[in-house]
Parts: sequence; C-alpha cells; structure tokens
Amino acid sequence: MLFDKYALNALALTNRIVMPPMTRSRAGTGDVATDMMADYYAQRASAGLIISEGTQISQQGQGYAWTPGIYSDAQIAGWKKVTDAVHHAGGKIFAQLWHVGRVSHTVLQPGNAAPVSSSAIQADGVKVFVDVEGRGPENGVGDMVQHSMPRALAVDEIPAIVNDYAQAARNAIAAGFDGIELHGANGYLINQFIDSQSNLRDDEYGGSLQNRLRFMKEVVEAVSAAIGKERVGIRLAPLTTLMGSRDDTPEATYLAAASVLNAIGIAYIHIAEADWDDAPVMPAAFKEALRIIFHGTLIYSGKYTPERAEEALAKGWADLIGFGRPFIANPDLPYRLQHNLPLNEPIREKFFGGGAEGYLDYPLQKA
Repeated sequence: MLFDKYALNALALTNRIVMPPMTRSRAGTGDVATDMMADYYAQRASAGLIISEGTQISQQGQGYAWTPGIYSDAQIAGWKKVTDAVHHAGGKIFAQLWHVGRVSHTVLQPGNAAPVSSSAIQADGVKVFVDVEGRGPENGVGDMVQHSMPRALAVDEIPAIVNDYAQAARNAIAAGFDGIELHGANGYLINQFIDSQSNLRDDEYGGSLQNRLRFMKEVVEAVSAAIGKERVGIRLAPLTTLMGSRDDTPEATYLAAASVLNAIGIAYIHIAEADWDDAPVMPAAFKEALRIIFHGTLIYSGKYTPERAEEALAKGWADLIGFGRPFIANPDLPYRLQHNLPLNEPIREKFFGGGAEGYLDYPLQKA
C-alpha cells in the first residue's frame, strides 16, 4: 500500500509533510499543464506526497481562469511532463480532481451555460477569477466577479458527472500520477451535495443525510472501481463556510461521511481545517472520533506550524500534515523544517497567474 500505517508511525515530521493542493492559475492554452508547472512541482518533490492543484474533470467543472484540466489528450500529455519530473526528482504526486459546481461563471462554461449544482442557490459574495479580456495567464491580469446563478442538476444528469470523475481518474493514472484526491471540500460540487444549507433537493440526492452523501459515495465508488481504492483519497472540510457552504450539524455529517468512506476502503481522508482569522477550532473530540471511524490514513492541513503538527502526530489524530503557503515560497520546506531554518515569505500578489516570478524563483537553502 502507498500509505503503510506502521511505517508512517516510525517517520519523523520531515518525512510526513504533504504539499497540499494550491491553485496557481498558470496553465497554458487549452488548460494544459506547462513545462513551467513541471519545474514548479519537481522543485517541491522532497515532500512526502504532493497533491496537485485542483484539476477540472471537464469544462463544466472549471471555475477559475487558467486552471489545468485532465479531460483532453493534450492535458494528459501536459500532466505527464509534470509527473515525470516529480518522479525523476524522487517524489510522489496525486492529482486533485475538481468539479467546482456552482462556483463558476457563464464565461467559463460550455456554450456560456449556467453552472450546475445540487440546488439552484447563488452564494452571495462568492467570487471567481476570470480573464475577461482574454490576456492569458502570462499576464496574470484578471477580475474577481460574483459567480453566476447555477441551475440544479436533474437526476438523470448526475451519472454523466460521476462518469467524468471516473474517466478523469483513469486519465490521471495514464498521465503518471500515483493516485487521485477528490476535492470534496471548500464549497465545491461534492461539498454542495453534502452540506444541508446548499442542498435543498427532495429526491434521492437530498433531504436525509444518507441522501446528501449519495453523490459523494457514487463518485468515490466510481473512481475506486476505475483505478483501485488504494489510489484514492478525498479532501473534506467539516467546519468550512468557504464559498457559502454550510451544514447544520457538521460533526454528525462528516463522521457519517467518514463511515461511508471507511466502508469503501479508500487510502486517505484529507481534512482541510478552517484556516482564516477567527475560524472555528476543530474540537479534539471530533478528531478522535474520526480516527476511530476511519481506519485509513488521515491528513490534516490548515495553517499548521511544526509545533501543531508534532502535537497532531503525537496524539494520533493525523498521519501526515499538509503545509500549504509555506511550500509556495520554500521549495525545500522539509529541509528547512528539519534544520530549523528561516522560511521565505510568499509574495501574495504572485499567487495566481503570471510567469516564473513568485513561482519558480524562491531561493533554496544551501545544504
């Protein structure tokens, strides 16, 4: 297995560091991963595991300008350059498969159609990044605009989206990824089905908790059948209110989700803890219950410091810890943490779009 629990327990923090998914909006024409992206990921191959930026499973699944896809032959070939570079540098990399659901704009959708969701609810104030003037990613110039009003998916449309996930998983393996992570967090499509305040359906995909978990379950089963459950993880965000997604009973909902995932037997759950200022703290009792219910690997991300990471590992809540923004500015982050070296500060205005500046040019620490 990729994640051996007994082996993980014997590793130091520096060997248990994950580079979590982070949108950088630098894909090329046709939403194809570029040579520059291959260099970016290879620079960070000392992570115990890299999880790629969100990668849309279809054009319908795209919510932001210049994000990469994994549904065309050219996109598969582009990602193959990335995975080859990471593997050559000794790393492992999973593809995060992404359908944003309602968090999109008509200018990004096929035929300028409305985005789709579990229900026809627009999240006020939720904005997406679009390239209105068509300048391209190298300019890094776009606009944040309110996401478009979505429409609710009809029941007979859902199997096609489930199939898109399964095909994207096959494409990821063809592109050389070691596995895939489903983006079930941060208010995107899977999350929109799970959370009670974004899912107002009265059919088999809404209402009861079991029904709200049905879409997640079907997607996880489909990708597991396509590539093997040992190559499948999922990212969940139990306490998030990002992108307008809220649940009335989040602890009960996500412990039930963990039970479903444990029964399927996937490799890991990746918990995205709320990481904004004054965010709710995830209770220790919830983390302990999650550990009891889910028997696979648990990854936690969200403004972790080395001290918080060591605590999570020591108490058994987590097997691996994701460090997000520090990896942007510190390609050699595991080495820096191991030797207690100072960290470069990321340049926030260079996070999305642009060229190598603020992407490939952060200095490495000399050994």
